[in-house]
Amino acid sequence: MLVSCIFILLGLALLVYGADIFVTGAANIAYQLGMPPLIIGLTVVGFATSAPEIVVGSVSALQGKTAIAIGNALGSNITNIGLVLGVSILLLPVTITSRTIKREYGLMCAALLLALLLMLDSHLSRLDGVILLIALFGSIGWIVWVAYKTSVTDPLMREFEQELSAVEPTKTAVIKLLIGLVLLVLGAELLVRGAVFIAKYYGVSDLVIGLTIIAIGTSLPELAASIISILKKEADIAIGNIIGSNMFNTFAVLGIPVLIHPDYFAREVLTQDYPAMLGLTLLLGAMIFLSSKGKLVKTEGAVLLICFIGYQYLLFSQRIV
Repeated sequence: MLVSCIFILLGLALLVYGADIFVTGAANIAYQLGMPPLIIGLTVVGFATSAPEIVVGSVSALQGKTAIAIGNALGSNITNIGLVLGVSILLLPVTITSRTIKREYGLMCAALLLALLLMLDSHLSRLDGVILLIALFGSIGWIVWVAYKTSVTDPLMREFEQELSAVEPTKTAVIKLLIGLVLLVLGAELLVRGAVFIAKYYGVSDLVIGLTIIAIGTSLPELAASIISILKKEADIAIGNIIGSNMFNTFAVLGIPVLIHPDYFAREVLTQDYPAMLGLTLLLGAMIFLSSKGKLVKTEGAVLLICFIGYQYLLFSQRIV
């Protein structure tokens, strides 16, 4: 048991540190290739911040534990909104001023609806995985098109330009990218091994482990990034990272593992976990579109965090096997 706990803690540490330098390396390489900062922020950074979930999901699927990958995808989306955004807003109220964020929110909702349609039979096949990945590339194309059409006065564009102002040498960026990827793979392997052992020891299903320990662990990079962005008064980046990460989680973190190992999943996913994720997503939308001048205050952060804690309690009170 002690060894498993060490594996989990070490795996989480490697994931957090690996994700940080992986994102930095990827963003700098893209910037040096001539990609506009807004496109880098909405696509490269968004995809890179989902790298821990993608790697963990892939490692789980290779071990025949696709339920962990499914739980990780849904649980990370729930964690990003309930825990990451909730804690961030509690620390400092934010104001969303970018129209691009609102457009990306609509795309995220479309991703959730597509995934729901594919999951209604309680099974994710390789064809479903292909559909999700095709939708992912289509979404990236749409984001790029929107970014090129976005006004230079959009606050999100200015924030990304400021973040990417310090460019590293290409060699340094490539080294960071490769080291980050290696650390992500090692961290994912340790985390999955430790989590699977603990799941068996306590009689908790792979799905619940994916929805809780692994989902929270792989969302730690988003938590750190969001807090830093908000403290820098870059609220649009913080919200954009969460929305982008959730979209990539839905398409890639679900799509890639089922290409490796298609599988059926528990019916509770559709009756409890997916509704919880969708409910938090709609709640976030109401806060963004209905709040005065796009301002999210501490009360709304507390609501999101309470919803997250309530969901975690519900999981462990009803889903111990």
